[in-house]
Amino acid sequence: ALIGALAIIVGLGAAVFFLGGFYSVAGTAEDPGIVRWALIQVRTASIKRHATDQPPANINDAQTVQAGAKAFAAYGCANCHGAPGVPWLKYSEGLHPDPPDLKKVVDHQTPAQLFWVVKNGINMTGMPSFELAGAKDEEIWAMAAFLKKLPTVSEADYKAWTAPPAAAPPAPPPAAQPVPSPPASNQ
Repeated sequence: ALIGALAIIVGLGAAVFFLGGFYSVAGTAEDPGIVRWALIQVRTASIKRHATDQPPANINDAQTVQAGAKAFAAYGCANCHGAPGVPWLKYSEGLHPDPPDLKKVVDHQTPAQLFWVVKNGINMTGMPSFELAGAKDEEIWAMAAFLKKLPTVSEADYKAWTAPPAAAPPAPPPAAQPVPSPPASNQ
């Protein structure tokens, strides 16, 4: 009975704290340790449970990794997460929680987990769903392939992989044709 009464009291206290507006949702406010811990636990468990898709056979191919780098750049991922030789933009510092440094976290995630996060996004973190942004599964798998290689990608490789294709040289102007002279008139 005592444990039940304590559970009810704790539940009511939490409800008053969160639903009564005492918990600040400001991006500048630090989360209490218990809230930070709970959000991390929920996020980790959710990703593990839902990330069940199997990666394609070409997940480790160099072309897939390079296509993933190109998609990573095209969808603006470097804006929040940075990339080799590309710092993240200042506004990403205003996101709460901070966007992770992907070089430090990708070794702890499977390709399926990275695919699921990129495809679906994560609520309350600023991480959008790239499926809703128009990315196809093939592009998202390529991004997962790139992310798994990210810790070893050099700045030069990233720049080469994400550079726009070289423009074709302009066609030479057509050769000048002699202008026929008007027929001479007999007067």
